[in-house]
Amino acid sequence: MGRSRCALRYPRAASLPSMNPVTITSASGRLALREFAPSDAPALLRIYGDPQVVQHMSFEPRTLEQVEATIAAVTAAAEQDPRREFSLAVVRQDDGELVGFARLAIDTQHPGQNSGQIGFALRADQWGRGIGGETVGLLLALGFNTLGLYRIWGARSPENDVSRRVMDKAGMVEEGRIRGHIMVRGAYRDSVVHSILAPEWEQARTAR
Repeated sequence: MGRSRCALRYPRAASLPSMNPVTITSASGRLALREFAPSDAPALLRIYGDPQVVQHMSFEPRTLEQVEATIAAVTAAAEQDPRREFSLAVVRQDDGELVGFARLAIDTQHPGQNSGQIGFALRADQWGRGIGGETVGLLLALGFNTLGLYRIWGARSPENDVSRRVMDKAGMVEEGRIRGHIMVRGAYRDSVVHSILAPEWEQARTAR
């Protein structure tokens, strides 16, 4: 019976209509998530082209042409119906400056899944300001409140302690390690998975 109630309470995101454009603002009034535009390429290059930023990510620093291709790809994904991927620009509300990349991708490997994976990257000069935590909070709100997901998870490099702290603070439980998960810079790397369920998210919001 518990499973039936969950199925009714948390409808599968795959049944939702296309959502484009998406704009989400934080309660603090500091950040917003919005769709990418071609003109964002130079700002995104300051993130994805920075070796310091991508040191724990699954790719090498990107060129302007590669960043332009990334924006074209996420723009095309945003137009799919139903939409499965939400790759959004993290911008400051006061001046609109792009300071990060945020992503939520709905899992589609099994028809019984009602989950999605999140990820984010911030410009190096924005680190240590709580922007990562706000970004994750906005992605969780999108996944649970808007898309009706039941489980949201993220994977990080075992050496990325900052991401560990951000996900821990967001209430995401460390589940374990995927050994030899991805090939990065010529060697297989493990990934550590964190997740949070919709009832946990609701309980945490009620307790605030």
